[in-house]
Amino acid sequence: MSDSHDLPYRPCVGITLIRPGGDVFIGRRRRDAGPEHVDGPYQWQMPQGGIDPGEDPEAAARRELFEETNVPAHALRLLGEVPEWLSYDLPGAVAQQAWKGRYRGQTQRWFAYGFTGPDSLIDVACPGGGTHKPEFAAWRWAPFAELPGLVIPFKRPVYEAVVAAFAGHAGWAERA
Repeated sequence: MSDSHDLPYRPCVGITLIRPGGDVFIGRRRRDAGPEHVDGPYQWQMPQGGIDPGEDPEAAARRELFEETNVPAHALRLLGEVPEWLSYDLPGAVAQQAWKGRYRGQTQRWFAYGFTGPDSLIDVACPGGGTHKPEFAAWRWAPFAELPGLVIPFKRPVYEAVVAAFAGHAGWAERA
């Protein structure tokens, strides 16, 4: 097998869902949600997922959000996008397991959405209208400042960049 640094990144989107009070959706990954699972304090992440071939990244973000949280497009207001791709490498052993060893990590285009619906729209137990396997075992709202400390350490630089890019959107509802 080749060195993982010779492998490409998997194209992906990340979603920062911000409620009117300014906190952000964060989900606790299920144990069976993939090779990135860890025990302890780093089980949380914002929704993210792959971009299908030929798919527009913003359309992929809306699709992934629905597939992971059940939040429909009509309950979203696009607030912003990180203009550059943000990448992270998986640790060697994880890279060999994830995506059949075809990628070294992910390169992500991040989008911020204002959540305009009630919390009752969020359903991580039956996402995608019941058509997708749950990725999260639980969810909660968290302040922007907490996000980098809740994720697995190899994703932390990406989360720090996302927080820096989107923290100014925390008061979006007051400006609407």
